[in-house]
Amino acid sequence: MEDANKINMSSKYDPREVEKDRYRFWVDGGFFEADGDQEKEPFTIVIPPPNVTGKLHLGHAWDTTMQDTLARMKRMQGYDVLWLPGMDHAGIATQAKVEAKLKEQDQNRYDLGREKFLEVAWDWKEEYADFIRSQWEKLGLGLDYSRERFTMDKGLSQAVREVFVSLYEKGLIYRGEYIINWDPATQTALSDIEVIYEEVDGKFYHMRYPIKDSDETIEIATTRPETMLGDTAVAVHPDDDRYKHLIGKKVILPIVGRELDIVADSYVDMEMGSGAVKITPAHDPNDFEIGNRHNLERILIMHEDGSMNENALGYQGLDRFDCRDQIVQDLQEQGVLYKIEDHLHQVGHSERSGAVVEPYLSTQWFVNMQPLADEAIDLQKDNGKVHFVPDRFERTYLHWMENIRDWCISRQLWWGHRIPAWYHKETGEMYVGREAPADPENWEQDEDVLDTWFSSALWPFSTMGWPDENAEDFKRYFPTDVLVTGYDIIFFWVARMIFQSKQFTGKRPFKDVLIHGLIRDAEGRKMSKSLGNGVDPMDVIDQYGADSLRYFLLTGTSPGQDLRFHWQKVEATWNFANKVWNASRFSLMNMENFTYEDIDLNGEKSLADKWILTRLNETIEQVTKNTGKYEFGEAGRHLYNFIWDELCDWYIEMAKLPLYGDDEEAKKTTRSVLAYVLDQTMRMLHPYMPFITEEIWQQLPHEGESITTARWPEPKAEFHDENAANEMNRLVSIIKSVRNIRAEVDTPISKQIKLNIKAETEAIVQELEHNRSYLERFCNPSELTVATDLEAPEKAMSAVVTGAELFLPLEGLIDIDKEISRLEKELEKWTKEVERVQKKLANEGFVSKAPQKVVDEERQKETDYLEKQAKVKARLEELRTT
Repeated sequence: MEDANKINMSSKYDPREVEKDRYRFWVDGGFFEADGDQEKEPFTIVIPPPNVTGKLHLGHAWDTTMQDTLARMKRMQGYDVLWLPGMDHAGIATQAKVEAKLKEQDQNRYDLGREKFLEVAWDWKEEYADFIRSQWEKLGLGLDYSRERFTMDKGLSQAVREVFVSLYEKGLIYRGEYIINWDPATQTALSDIEVIYEEVDGKFYHMRYPIKDSDETIEIATTRPETMLGDTAVAVHPDDDRYKHLIGKKVILPIVGRELDIVADSYVDMEMGSGAVKITPAHDPNDFEIGNRHNLERILIMHEDGSMNENALGYQGLDRFDCRDQIVQDLQEQGVLYKIEDHLHQVGHSERSGAVVEPYLSTQWFVNMQPLADEAIDLQKDNGKVHFVPDRFERTYLHWMENIRDWCISRQLWWGHRIPAWYHKETGEMYVGREAPADPENWEQDEDVLDTWFSSALWPFSTMGWPDENAEDFKRYFPTDVLVTGYDIIFFWVARMIFQSKQFTGKRPFKDVLIHGLIRDAEGRKMSKSLGNGVDPMDVIDQYGADSLRYFLLTGTSPGQDLRFHWQKVEATWNFANKVWNASRFSLMNMENFTYEDIDLNGEKSLADKWILTRLNETIEQVTKNTGKYEFGEAGRHLYNFIWDELCDWYIEMAKLPLYGDDEEAKKTTRSVLAYVLDQTMRMLHPYMPFITEEIWQQLPHEGESITTARWPEPKAEFHDENAANEMNRLVSIIKSVRNIRAEVDTPISKQIKLNIKAETEAIVQELEHNRSYLERFCNPSELTVATDLEAPEKAMSAVVTGAELFLPLEGLIDIDKEISRLEKELEKWTKEVERVQKKLANEGFVSKAPQKVVDEERQKETDYLEKQAKVKARLEELRTT
């Protein structure tokens, strides 16, 4: 505990100074570590593990700030909080980075061999894990580092192997030949959801295949003519009268000369194109299924790098797209290709490399998804369901699960969890097991590794010690309470965690899943390297501090919605932090030598004291409720309004009266209220802005080591005074009305004026008289009259508030003749503007030819000018008739 008697706040708020040493204080003090106290209710979050490939982006900052806010609040509410950190090995991404690094050294993984390559990859992991931790530190994330995990550490690797073998033994994992999504750039398989579809300007190529022993031809159209080299049939619909006579006959494959069967299959759409389709079972998923039904040969025509293989005949060695160009030219020369059409269509691209994905026949490992999906769907029908926030995302999740396809889980990489399958060197027998074969020299392990998402799907329970179901953390902290993640990985990760958790623990992995959107730039565009519109959160922190970034991210939108990044809004949150700093510093300067033991809230309180305590109660209630519902933006609005508008702009200003006065008892009460309200406010604000609140709280009279473990505020019934709130609202309305009238007639607060207040009741008269000091301080009247029977002065400005009417006699307030003259000139100005814009809008040429945006702007100007003209006219009429 720092010395509460010593005020050590610089005159200017500098987030760099405030934030630079505080995180070490928290971590070294063990304030973030789950203590396992059985008297406390556990609250658990597992961090979505970032890829161990380098920088955290703004999305990570947003996601983790929400988690930190929940963890800090729950810790203060007395929960045993475990916020578990960790990182993902990110198979494809990390291997690509390491291989790029080797390339710079004129090496590749094959030069090193698998074992040496993995050593380099582990070195990479250690280097970038430290970098990620430094970014977590800069953001102020309250993580329990004593429990940090990595998807390839020993415990998690054991869990991965247990799940794989168990699913294999249940018949839910199988190995087979199948059409998969192949990335020729990284030369690995991809799951369906690792394929991004983009609209591409392509071509439709129309060809005529000749019928054997006939003058007839059959028309075929394709977007990928190079795949015809692997054609093994032509299919037509069995009910298509145009082709019934051809079923069972053969066509001659151009270029190749191979004879192909004409088969009947109901998959064919008679209405699409010619109604006849070429079948390439090794390079199209639908053709693969047709091929299975008709026992067709599968001819693979490409190497894994996308170049043509020996089955491509004279095109061998060409890149697939170069082959396309060449075969189109050859087909045109032979007269087979008779038409080429422009064709805009969706083409799959690798999420990792950006390469066009190739449907490719390959032997891979798969998860039989339907039984697992059915279990996960049933989970959502009972009380143990996963609650999606917002709940509309449950429909998104269920739709995907109801239309699930088998999951290709093998990847042709070295970095990752190697598949626990071995093949006998002599017999070819396959063995799948938790341990290597007893005679390993006779067996070779499968070269492939598992999809990264396979291990991260186990994250909520593998990190807790599972498969040891007696592990202390697993028994205490699983299932977790909330997962925070973006809607873009519901399928990649959220769904997989749910079905794996249900299968292996019988429970949901988390009670709630809070879904947020994406961070976009100020124009609403997705941030990307190609657009150059990305923003590094560390740069934002360097400029404005972590607290400003956090508060902006938390309060900028509602759950499920995208967030637009604006530098101006981050600056505005810095201004808010600066306001908090300055108000706290002023308060502390008036509390020197005031200790925690000196706080006494039993003394006679002023109206301002009673009102701020009442508003504190109401704010605590709203912030607690909204943060608990994940409505961070709404909670932030209540915090902002209370701190800026009520605590800083009103209460602290009103507190100056007793603080600067001679009444020592009133001074002590004011200091006590100020100390208490600031303490409770810093606690409420702490999960949102941890650094500045800890710094201020340490300067305040307090008890305890850190605000991180201070009790969360609770409303106190004895401090709720509805009458005081109503009185204060009336007082504030009067002061604001007087200020508005002064501004309207350009009379500064320094100039004294007459103020008459006609109250509706004697009780209100007594109330205002009791608070006369506030009216005199903030309205600066030369004369103040409060009564129920006041007559309105002949010439006066007036305003109505609840329970009273105000009159400010014009005499002494303004020079009426001078004001009329000024307003006449202003009316002339706005009249000319109205005439100008209306003439412009009456011009048909302008309205029809100018861009709609320009026309709309002129119409808005017309509205604004007319409104200003009307106000000046009304003011002139009022002055001329008074």
